[in-house]
Amino acid sequence: MTVLTARELNRATLARQMLLERADTTALDAVAHLCGLQAQEPQEPFIGLWSRLRGFAPGELSGLLNDRKVARTHLMRRTVHLVTTDDAVAWRPRHQSMLLQRGATAYRDELDGVDLEALASAGREVLADGQGRSSADLVRAVAERRPDAVGQAGTRALGEMLMGLVPVVQLPPRGLWREKGGVRNVPLAAWAGREVDLAAPEGADGSDPVGRELVRRYLAAYGPASSADLRAWCGLAGLPGAVKAVRGELVSFRDERGRELLDLPDASRPDPATPAPVRFLPAFDNAVLGYQDRGRIIDDDHRWVSVAGERVVLADGRVSATWNVEEETVVVTPLRALDRAEREAVGAEGEETASFLSEGGSRRVRVGAPKG
Repeated sequence: MTVLTARELNRATLARQMLLERADTTALDAVAHLCGLQAQEPQEPFIGLWSRLRGFAPGELSGLLNDRKVARTHLMRRTVHLVTTDDAVAWRPRHQSMLLQRGATAYRDELDGVDLEALASAGREVLADGQGRSSADLVRAVAERRPDAVGQAGTRALGEMLMGLVPVVQLPPRGLWREKGGVRNVPLAAWAGREVDLAAPEGADGSDPVGRELVRRYLAAYGPASSADLRAWCGLAGLPGAVKAVRGELVSFRDERGRELLDLPDASRPDPATPAPVRFLPAFDNAVLGYQDRGRIIDDDHRWVSVAGERVVLADGRVSATWNVEEETVVVTPLRALDRAEREAVGAEGEETASFLSEGGSRRVRVGAPKG
């Protein structure tokens, strides 16, 4: 079985994630290809798409959200993702058990004695009027309408469980470019204009068509990857059957640690010598968080940045710096020593990033010394 080096895996990831060169495609198609973008920080998906698409304009993504072609919803790993509305409807039933289990585990003691079926029924009744509600407002309305459904549980626990029991999406202006707005939820079914059947995640023959599609879609955007990488990305434990069902369509490799990696046979696996341009990525970017083993793109010493909400800079395809905006300056803090050519490339891409964020304004770039 062919062994793929860390650099080969790095270049494959960059190619699949549209980070070797910016793609000529629409924002909607990019969101679909990437299987969504992590979006608990509402403005970050705009940076993620700008780093990947040629000529990307923020208004395009805002338009998709206003037109309800994309949705902000809890999905993979129980985190907020920006996904196409079609994917939200198709994938939510397959994630339902995971969403409920994680919520019930996190608030086990508080939810003791709460009738979850009654809570879900009351939540659906309250949300049926189509008015967007915050989690706290939803809990208050449910408690007023059905006090028997909430028991002694606190607002946070009930709100978290309602988000799992009743599929919802977050309304604009939250998630629009340069707009601020608190979370207001409406049912996914109302947003999409069609029902979401949570009771039927599998095919009539007992198969798992959604799971098989998740495997294929994940590999198209993240492969080659292991089953552990797939689980880490989606948070689902129950995909071995789907992997087994599509294995005949796939090719197998090994990484340098001996782990089996699966991939689509015709997917891009570039020459490891392919140059990788500097890219400025948003917090919690797919390319970093999409794997259980993140060694293909980030050194072990720097793994902390992947969960700390740091925006990162790729140099030679690897996480090499963090960045943020201080007043009118894009500030880059290297995680390792950058040679002269790398510093120049980081500075140049930083200027482009600053121009995007300020929409042609005069923000500056400052590349500092390495941390430590």
